[in-house]
Amino acid sequence: MSQTASSVKKEPACSTTSLSNYLWSDHPDENKWADCVHCGMCLEACPTYEITGQEQHSPRGRVHLIKSVSEGKLKVNEQFMDPVFACLDCKACTTACPADVDVGGLIEEARGQIRQAMPLTGWKGTVSKFFLQGLFPHQNRLNSLGNLLKFYQKSGVQKVVRKTGMLHVMPQHLMEMEAIMPEVKDSVRKKYKNEQVVKSKGETKHEVALLTGCVMDVMFSDINESTVNVLTRNGNDVTIPQTQTCCGALHVHAGDRETGRKLAKQNIEAFKDSEKVIVNAAGCGCAMKEYPELFREDPEWRDKAEAFSEKVEDISKYLYDTGYETPKAEINKRITYHDACHLAHGQGVRQQPRDLLLDIPGVEMVHMPNADRCCGSAGIYNITNPEMAGEVLESKMENVPEDVEMIAMGNPGCMLQMAMGVQKYGRNQKIVHTVQLLDWAYQKEDSVKEGE
Repeated sequence: MSQTASSVKKEPACSTTSLSNYLWSDHPDENKWADCVHCGMCLEACPTYEITGQEQHSPRGRVHLIKSVSEGKLKVNEQFMDPVFACLDCKACTTACPADVDVGGLIEEARGQIRQAMPLTGWKGTVSKFFLQGLFPHQNRLNSLGNLLKFYQKSGVQKVVRKTGMLHVMPQHLMEMEAIMPEVKDSVRKKYKNEQVVKSKGETKHEVALLTGCVMDVMFSDINESTVNVLTRNGNDVTIPQTQTCCGALHVHAGDRETGRKLAKQNIEAFKDSEKVIVNAAGCGCAMKEYPELFREDPEWRDKAEAFSEKVEDISKYLYDTGYETPKAEINKRITYHDACHLAHGQGVRQQPRDLLLDIPGVEMVHMPNADRCCGSAGIYNITNPEMAGEVLESKMENVPEDVEMIAMGNPGCMLQMAMGVQKYGRNQKIVHTVQLLDWAYQKEDSVKEGE
């Protein structure tokens, strides 16, 4: 019989040593650190090491700490927690590592141990529980939040709040986030609630399902809409399973692996009849591809998770692999591309979105140095670690070419963070999702045809 998420939490750890200070199952996997020889190839790839210069804030330093707890040399305490939770989990170190040491996997497993040994308390615990357990997994509550944000933006309340300076009671980083909040529109999941299938605009070549996401369908429903438009334009029937839920990425990053497993099970069941699961958020796609890691101690669900993860595909890679119509209308813009960490390092998708952009007539691509360097978003890292996230963002913006009109990328968290960078450093670039540009080119082409 398969283990439940709660039983996974309560069983004692099957440690590799009786001296281990990991007290729960699902502890950091020694196979992930076995090949680390502390060569230092990861150091230059790590944003937190670049900023602090401290060994414990480097990938190899964190691996050493995680291994030391397993060997009973360190305890799970504040000194261990700080470096582990200061990690961006950007996975750049694994790309740089000659032995492909999965530092990100170790970090997430270690955070799970920390949160069970040292649960958040006080206002931090209340806020974490509200968002991670009370909001993100519940679509009806997210829809209510979306309605509140729409009212805030369209009723004139936002203008009054900004004009009167009421925002100044908020911390600086939250003020900056409010300033770049995108216009909230109707949820795509709600829009297509009564449609079992959104039919292809022409001959049906494939059938796919779309992950609408939690925050994605509230804050960036226009990107979901563009994704549906582009997929149906290119011969895909699109289903939007109503029983899908949050991917669980934020929960796993926060150390709440139990809730992550519950959400993973719900998504595996929701998409069980789908041949392909298309994702337009890099963080969500990477998390869903890593579902098997959540069930490594549960063979039955691990098999299901492995089968599911093979179906998950980023929208840009899917279009590149299956073919798409090259638009004829021009989008005459100078554009640079930012690699979202969980797309480039997490999924190995780099060239496909660039090729897609280059296929749009009129687009001039400008190279961004260190394009795959983290922007500091990292899920909700820019909320939990605002100072470090700000320094990482400053470093990122130094590499953004000043003479471009748009910065394209494939992850909503990056879009918010980069929009803050554009505002903070006096830039005027527009932040766009890759699939939006393709959709806009198709729309422009259609409008020209209608006008002929």
